[in-house]
Amino acid sequence: MPKSTNKTENNELQQLQAENAALREEVNQLKDEMMRLISRNLDLSERLEDDVDLRRRVEVARELLDGNIERQRNADLQDDGQLMALIEMRVESDMLHQDPDFDTAALARLLGVSQERLNRLFRRQTIYRTPEAYIDNIRLLSAMRMLREQPNYTIAVIAEEAGFGNVRTLQRRFQEAIGMTPVEYRLLMTRDN
Repeated sequence: MPKSTNKTENNELQQLQAENAALREEVNQLKDEMMRLISRNLDLSERLEDDVDLRRRVEVARELLDGNIERQRNADLQDDGQLMALIEMRVESDMLHQDPDFDTAALARLLGVSQERLNRLFRRQTIYRTPEAYIDNIRLLSAMRMLREQPNYTIAVIAEEAGFGNVRTLQRRFQEAIGMTPVEYRLLMTRDN
């Protein structure tokens, strides 16, 4: 090979090596920048999680504080009549009985009183004897109203709307309370119309 070809190849090789070194340096700089950005993103992510966690804690604290204030107000109701009025207002007007999971414990939490206090109140103030019987009675009255006023509703829809867990529970409560099934009651009530 001629020397000039070798020299040209050497120059090209040196040039390529220099470009390669420059590219390696640029890749290293890009890696460093990427690591810095990843670190910054992780830091921002942690801050965001901390901020979200703090906001959630503040919301929970507010809910607890509001609940404690409401419970304190209700606990101050020493008069059974006032507490019964509050129960009727909250349960009946807010239609809480429509939730099948609404029970004595939920009612006590809502009012901020113990279940024992609630049971004593019902024994002294009502004919229902227990909070469970009170809630069942409201559900039953609601179902009876719907059976009269909503002839297009199925028994299953009425059971759900009134807060009974299922049709069987509605049928059993009807049988116990008035000695007939919901269908028989509907027929009796709509026969004259």
